[in-house]
Amino acid sequence: MDANEIRSDSQFLAHFTKGPKPFDNLVSILKDKTIRAGSLPWTKIPAVCFTECPWPSLIKHAEDYSPYGIGFTKPHVFAAGGGPAYYVRSDHYKKQDWDKHVHAFVTPFWPAYRPSHLKSDDFLKGKTIDYSHEREWRVPHDFSFEYSSIKFIVIKTYEDMAKFPKDLKDAIGREKFILVEIYRNIERLWPTHIF
Repeated sequence: MDANEIRSDSQFLAHFTKGPKPFDNLVSILKDKTIRAGSLPWTKIPAVCFTECPWPSLIKHAEDYSPYGIGFTKPHVFAAGGGPAYYVRSDHYKKQDWDKHVHAFVTPFWPAYRPSHLKSDDFLKGKTIDYSHEREWRVPHDFSFEYSSIKFIVIKTYEDMAKFPKDLKDAIGREKFILVEIYRNIERLWPTHIF
């Protein structure tokens, strides 16, 4: 591919927090300068999950997880041992004896549009599994970083910005904060990115 060609993907990856206190989780991550690896739902293997974050998908990810996240470049995540997740057909997935390190990147893929004869309980108890829209990346261990490597912070509101710890805002840079409420307002007034 020519370096001047336009691509629909992004050079950025984001980790969105979740749980009952996602704002507090983000602050904790930033204070520790580490995102702790969590157990993946299908494999129970630890990894830190990121999603490719092209501008149009920001609100969708904020709705699916939380409006609190932290962004890095793909080269930075790759250098830390990360890479894209592998989406593997369920019937192929269960035939493999995965190496533990490789297994951290693998997720069963069993889309809703599979033929009816593949919708039995033989595979994933009949469940549909399709996370391909997330363009997920993973790091198979805790992910440590310096403030200088942060490209953006996603928070929900002005109130969040006001209560955000001043020392963190100073260390990271206020210009790196993206407020979801502003983005929603832009999309409401000029809905060019809604898909």
